Amino acid sequence: MVHPQAANIRGLYAIADTATIDDDILCDKVRLVLSGGCSVLQYRDKSSDKEKRLRQARELRKLCSDSGAVFIVNDDVELAMQVNADGVHCGKNDASVSETRRLYPGLLIGATCYNSLERAELAVHDGADYLAFGSFYPSPTKPSATPAAIETLQKASKRFDRPLVAIGGIMVENVPLLISSGASAVAVINSVFSTADPYRSSQEFCAMFSWQNRE
Repeated sequence: MVHPQAANIRGLYAIADTATIDDDILCDKVRLVLSGGCSVLQYRDKSSDKEKRLRQARELRKLCSDSGAVFIVNDDVELAMQVNADGVHCGKNDASVSETRRLYPGLLIGATCYNSLERAELAVHDGADYLAFGSFYPSPTKPSATPAAIETLQKASKRFDRPLVAIGGIMVENVPLLISSGASAVAVINSVFSTADPYRSSQEFCAMFSWQNRE
């Protein structure tokens, strides 16, 4: 059974990556992005500072609760449970989807599938609630990321009854093609958090989905 929150994996999926956002402005920027209409926020921090990670995750959890956004922690199930996050995102080198589902049956689980329908098939079998594909465009955050084809997204939309998240170098002008190819949401870092006005950038991404819904 798909997690009830999976239906809310749509629109702008913002990734608050502490490798690109200074700690002292993290919450301020997230607040602006959420105010702009962001539906999903993922907290990504690869440091070993557990105290900082817990503090930031708690702060972001509260901001998401206040705005009604889904809150997801990247690659740290224990932290997700500590702060009562809605879910956790599992990558290639993270805990497996099957193990995470077995140990934490109540969590929303996302899985990185890169450009692989076979990987997506396994993730769905193991209990993933949404699937992320990419990188669709060159990404300054992960310049060596495996390229993904639009055709993979199109095939996935026909094969899987799960929300699909497109990731990798996404800008507002890319969004219509990704939506028409089956993306339920677009995962973005720099195009919202590194702009001069994160609030407006968030609004612009969200407007792409509002426009699509009127068609």
